[in-house]
Amino acid sequence: MEDRLTELEIRFTHQERTIEELNEIVCRQELALESLEREVRQISEQVKMLLPAFLKEQDEEEPPPHY
Repeated sequence: MEDRLTELEIRFTHQERTIEELNEIVCRQELALESLEREVRQISEQVKMLLPAFLKEQDEEEPPPHY
């Protein structure tokens, strides 16, 4: 009975450590994801400012100057 209890305590300790490690990984991934989302928003805004013609619909396009 004592051996069984010791084995359960060991398993619990390992599982607790694993959960803590997984939590740290998830937190780091969340920070990385937030950073990437900010970068995507910034790049999207830059593209909208630099290349407005590529974002317009075909009927919104102005005809070229030679027409």
